[in-house]
Amino acid sequence: MFTGIVEELGEVVSVENLGDSSLFRLRGPIVTQDAKHGDSIAVNGVCLTVVETADGEFTADVMAESLKRSSLGALVPGSRVNLERPMALGGRLGGHLVQGHVDGTGTVLERIPGEHWEIVKIGLPAGLARYVVDKGSITVDGISLTVVEAADEHFTVSLIPTTLELTTLGIKQPGDPVNLEVDVLAKYVERLLGQRAGQERIA
Repeated sequence: MFTGIVEELGEVVSVENLGDSSLFRLRGPIVTQDAKHGDSIAVNGVCLTVVETADGEFTADVMAESLKRSSLGALVPGSRVNLERPMALGGRLGGHLVQGHVDGTGTVLERIPGEHWEIVKIGLPAGLARYVVDKGSITVDGISLTVVEAADEHFTVSLIPTTLELTTLGIKQPGDPVNLEVDVLAKYVERLLGQRAGQERIA
């Protein structure tokens, strides 16, 4: 489980195409300090399993499903990525509960600069719109953010200078893809309400 508080802006070192999967090597001196084989690290919001670590770098296998459902397939050597280790038991929940399971990809539509912050408009896949609400939580490329305004086809977020400086959203441009994970609580509530409605119809 993650919190959506990015620890480090890492970099893709290499990508090896293995046919039905890819082997990524990524540089992240902070997140690899205590990482070992089998540990999890979120890369742009995608939970990956560490294969090996060395000299501030780690490798991870990325299955075809992850490449298909996320923007990881578009990464190339030199691409910057958001990195986060799982939250330790008893640690502070600085963002919100993030699983590292991407629900879909959006597209940066517009950047609107302000005096001390920036508004970013992101295109929203139709199937995810019902989970996104004003002032609710959403994960964008692994970053826990608060929705400013939600619409059927897009939503906006307001980025403070720290987020712009320390994450990929500081460099993403209109047309760039981003990974989206909606609030898991919304999905559970929808599921439970749907089951309840079904039981009432049967009764």
